[in-house]
Amino acid sequence: MTATRKKLPIGIQTFADIIEGGYYYVDKTPHIQRLVEEGKYYFLSRPRRFGKSLLVDTLRCLFEGRQALFKGLYIHDKWDWERQHPVIRLGFGDGVVTSREALDAHIRHQLRAHRERLGIEREPPELISSEFSDLIRLAHQKYGQRVAVLIDEYDKPILDNLLEPEHARELREGLKNLYSVLKDADPHLAFVLLTGVSKFSKVSLFSGLNNLNDITLDAPYATLCGYTDEDIDTIFAPELPGLDRDEIRTWYNGYRWGGQDVTAVYNPFDALLLFQKRQFSPYWFESATPTFLVEVLKRRGIFTPQLEQWETEPELLGRFDVDDMATEALLFQTGYLTVKRVEEPMVGYRLYTLGYPNQEVETSLNQALLPALGVENAPRERKTLFTHLRAHDLDGLKTHLKALFSGLPHDWYRNNPIARYEGHYASVFYSHFAALGVQVTVEDASHHGKVDMTVDFAGHLYLFEFKVVEQLPEGRALQQIKDRGYADKYRGQGKVIHLIGVEFSREQRQIVAFEYETEG
Repeated sequence: MTATRKKLPIGIQTFADIIEGGYYYVDKTPHIQRLVEEGKYYFLSRPRRFGKSLLVDTLRCLFEGRQALFKGLYIHDKWDWERQHPVIRLGFGDGVVTSREALDAHIRHQLRAHRERLGIEREPPELISSEFSDLIRLAHQKYGQRVAVLIDEYDKPILDNLLEPEHARELREGLKNLYSVLKDADPHLAFVLLTGVSKFSKVSLFSGLNNLNDITLDAPYATLCGYTDEDIDTIFAPELPGLDRDEIRTWYNGYRWGGQDVTAVYNPFDALLLFQKRQFSPYWFESATPTFLVEVLKRRGIFTPQLEQWETEPELLGRFDVDDMATEALLFQTGYLTVKRVEEPMVGYRLYTLGYPNQEVETSLNQALLPALGVENAPRERKTLFTHLRAHDLDGLKTHLKALFSGLPHDWYRNNPIARYEGHYASVFYSHFAALGVQVTVEDASHHGKVDMTVDFAGHLYLFEFKVVEQLPEGRALQQIKDRGYADKYRGQGKVIHLIGVEFSREQRQIVAFEYETEG
């Protein structure tokens, strides 16, 4: 029997609307039950549009005891519906606040609305911190059950102001004033969850709240937000006919919170819009322009081939604050890189390898970075590159790449610090191919003066060594591809293999050698 199609819950963050409105719903209550049974104070970081708000609203309905909504879900016969808890849900997703006064007014407005809803008539104290602790205590007292506190987008006021560090610090202090209440409210609390995009250090934002359990990278909760392959194949099965299942996986799957053994997930926003519009497009990426991210990467002189395999330590993934923001933390927490591999070479010492989650992010981020790298008419250049690759025209490719580099404006070199970094030229070369959406594999990105990479397109494999030389061609790039034996693992696939050595003169700012050989 074919499953009937339901409505797609695009942008719907209200649990009751999804259940009562005939929408598809992926049951997250097995995770939720585990959360509630195993602890009390939780923190979860996920990128935007990953279903955090829906998770928070599901918890709200559960603690309020809205039993009918959970009929047919995992948790329905495992929850004590007799106990109904007062719930205080605070959210910072709506609007942009740029001052402490505006933030305080926003908080106060939410606290007053909860007082009214919970029927607490006592006049609120003047201080926000006192008003919040008062509300928790009085709600417990009135209903005879401890309070569930759910805070959605806890960090958005800070993130909205990162380009203005003074404002960001001021807002951070305002939020710290609010969250610090939770520590002493412990006797009155049943459950606490804070969700957001970033993970600010406990010292800067959660001072004293040492019992906050960060489950961001905990394997049991890797699929708490997002859709798995199994979800796509079962729940969304009616939507699949007419779409290439492997392409869906390549384009949109791949977010991992934990090691290589945890289940990867899709961003729900991407999957739902694909099912609605029936064509592949960077829906998630285009829903917000990563202006701040591109600016930071440009200022820090990012070596873009490294983005495909970035080694780091877990401490750096969580190092995110107004005045101290590790590049990998910014890329990971915003969803542009994800965990590809976790190794533990010594007990207690872990190494994380990050990379793009999927085709959508790899292509779109490199497209966004090309103008920052000095490529002025990236769409036109991309079309020319595609034309030459499709025709397997290596002489045309040589002419195109020479024109691409000679087109980098001279005043741009003077005005942009990124152009002074050794890795700039290799970054332009790599990102130009990655932005096209062809399959690019970086073989070696250990030295910023060069990049070894393979491009797999239309039955042909292009193995490049791109290296920067001081002035004159050394004529060794092609020979080095052969010496390193990168082609060995690709032989036997029945594909035509092109070995291409490219040398770029730093002095002349131009490609001075482009040699190739074709096998097969």
